Amino acid sequence: MAEAAEFPGTPSAPAPARRWVRRTAALLAGVPLLAGLIHLPAAPAAQARAQAHGQQQARPTGSRTVDVAIASLTPAVVTGDGTVTVTGTVTNEGAATVRDAYVALRIGPLKNSRTAIADTARRKGYEPSLDGTEIRGTYSRSIGELRAGASRPFRLAVPTDQLNLTDAGSYQLGVSLTGQTSERPWPQVLGIERTFLPWQPSAASKKTRLTFLWPLITTTRLTARTGTDEQQSPIFRDDTLTAELSPGGRLHQLVTLGKDLPVTWVIDPDLLATVDAMTKPYEVEAEDDTTVPGKGGEVAEKWLGELERAVAGKEVVALPFADPDLASLAHRGKNVSGSLSHLQTATELASVTVESVLGVEARTDFAWPVDGAIDSSIMDVATSAGARNVIARSDSLKETGGLLYTPSAARQTGGGNTVVVADARLSTSFAGDMSKASNRTLAVQWFLAQTQMITRQAPEKQRSILVAPQRMPTARQAEAMAAALKCLSGDRWSVPQGLRQTAAATPDPAATQRLPGRKAYSRTLRGRELPTGAFDDFKKTKAALDQFEEILTARDRVVTPFGTAILRGLSTSWRGRPQAAGDFRHAVSSDLEVLTGHVKLIPKSTITLSGRSATIPVTVQNGLLQSVDGLHLRLSSSQDNRLAVGEPQPIRIEGGHSQSVKFGTTANANGRVQVTAQLYTADNRPYGAPMRFEVNVTEATQTVILVIAGGVLLLVLAGLRIYLQRKRRANSDEGNKDTPEDDGGERAGARDTATDEGEQAGDGGTTDATVPGQPSDLTPDTGSQSPEPSGSGEKVDH
Repeated sequence: MAEAAEFPGTPSAPAPARRWVRRTAALLAGVPLLAGLIHLPAAPAAQARAQAHGQQQARPTGSRTVDVAIASLTPAVVTGDGTVTVTGTVTNEGAATVRDAYVALRIGPLKNSRTAIADTARRKGYEPSLDGTEIRGTYSRSIGELRAGASRPFRLAVPTDQLNLTDAGSYQLGVSLTGQTSERPWPQVLGIERTFLPWQPSAASKKTRLTFLWPLITTTRLTARTGTDEQQSPIFRDDTLTAELSPGGRLHQLVTLGKDLPVTWVIDPDLLATVDAMTKPYEVEAEDDTTVPGKGGEVAEKWLGELERAVAGKEVVALPFADPDLASLAHRGKNVSGSLSHLQTATELASVTVESVLGVEARTDFAWPVDGAIDSSIMDVATSAGARNVIARSDSLKETGGLLYTPSAARQTGGGNTVVVADARLSTSFAGDMSKASNRTLAVQWFLAQTQMITRQAPEKQRSILVAPQRMPTARQAEAMAAALKCLSGDRWSVPQGLRQTAAATPDPAATQRLPGRKAYSRTLRGRELPTGAFDDFKKTKAALDQFEEILTARDRVVTPFGTAILRGLSTSWRGRPQAAGDFRHAVSSDLEVLTGHVKLIPKSTITLSGRSATIPVTVQNGLLQSVDGLHLRLSSSQDNRLAVGEPQPIRIEGGHSQSVKFGTTANANGRVQVTAQLYTADNRPYGAPMRFEVNVTEATQTVILVIAGGVLLLVLAGLRIYLQRKRRANSDEGNKDTPEDDGGERAGARDTATDEGEQAGDGGTTDATVPGQPSDLTPDTGSQSPEPSGSGEKVDH
């Protein structure tokens, strides 16, 4: 009954069956190895209940109950007698308290291949047959009780003569925690971490020549815009580069660590140009569409000084300016005309930038596709701009000849071009999360074990190996890389070599020489490429920039920032950031459109022409800070038979000024005519938007003739009246001479009468008598009145 109660809901079984179940359960519970290897999935009902109640995933059990982290291992390479010291922490990630726990070293077997090293690194659970012998006694350390979620540090020190190191090579080194829980009250391995311990008592007879690339590359920060001041202060998207250049920052760490290492510097010239721009006054975009002064000038100047000292006497390779995405160009941009010219421009700009900023001569004959992934089309594009050496990676150019060793990096592909194949395992050694000291330690020991094994694969062959790490390593990744290279400084099994020498080394005839086809390119990498539309966008932007350049008198003020912005838009740094890449392209195009719009035609209202010939003024405005030249302005009439316009006029305007251009016109008929004004460049391409306005031709000629005729008639009538008045006065004077003197009263009366008549004529007449010798007050009005209502438009009279 008791046995039946252990399995509720199960029919009572015969005694032998119950004993078998009991023994099997005890066996499964009492074997640590099986406990560590067997993981039974939860029943569907239990999983449903856990999901319904939001329960977390089950905690680790068995040999994964306790997480063991190795923070440090010294020395990293054992060369003789001494002590191996390991430090780290153990953390109970299980649900139960671990009791009677202790930590000890375990020495595993000597690894005899690179694949064996990789397999050991991937293994997680404890395996007695593979994890070696535990070194106990005074070399183990008691942890005691370790509650759930608790951590304890440890330090183990073991003399090398206790490690049983025999032949040279890399040994598996493990740190295990042994303890027991209330559910499993017996000693068992509840956690283990493995790494590698290279043993090299004497230097190798033929050492591997090792080339390590040290990349200085970052994301794009500069915009195409510049300030309105005379110095054209550059405008940055943000000021985050200051943090990277400051002590502890990513780029600062790369320079600080790299200056003492035997590496080949691989530099994006855009980074140098950007930091150099920060040493002068610069602006940073703010959230309210304004700009604020940048604050990284002092940091930028110090960083450039440190970099200049670090690369002195070292090999420097300059990538094409802004590190264009070669794979995107090959797969998507090649079919868009003009795209490959950007790569040529970027290559030419590279050496000039490095030499002007750092004062060193850099090599520009190396191309580096993303992750070293290569196919025949990428090779064609990379070499089209002058690169004779393309850096690939061995997981892209895989060996098919069954070699039992790692061949030299150089491969001849024909046409005088060389593919320099970086070792994939070594190149990706530091690509993970290096923020934890334990991860850095494991990465360093892995790197050392792999390089030692390369030398041991074929001791009689001296080969040249290339390591091309991730393009933009973090500060912690850089620390791990530097630590690994420093461990190789003893020249126990490798010696440093420059990239030029590695590329020039004699290729191994048994190594793969054939490039993979385009279909072999990684789908994951292809999905992160720039879209074809990106190349179409920059084609349009480049065409607009070329046209704008033709009219400028200080071209560098515009061509340089916008030309480099186009190159920055093709950078590999946009991979995985499609939204940011699209926003950048749109910003460049919009900024150029705004700038070209500063040279424009001022809109006109309707113009009224009075007469058969007149002039029409058109105003061109230049809102730039520099003069424009090379434009000409044309007027075109929609009805030439009604209104003919004059010849095109050349345009040259000083910065910040406007120019009014007058066109002669001839009207052959009355009515309204549509006129279009358009600016053109020297090669007769339209510049800017056309400006249209209406011209109204009126019956101006007949009106003017009637006005003039009326004025002449008035003058004639006035003269005739004056003549008749004078003649009457003369006749009156002659009559008075024939009258006797005693008739004076009558004569006086006649004079009075004449005077009264004259006054009446002056009051009621339309014309006054003019005193001889004085000008007339009559001024004929010869002007014409516009039939248009007041304020309806411009009025041009002849």
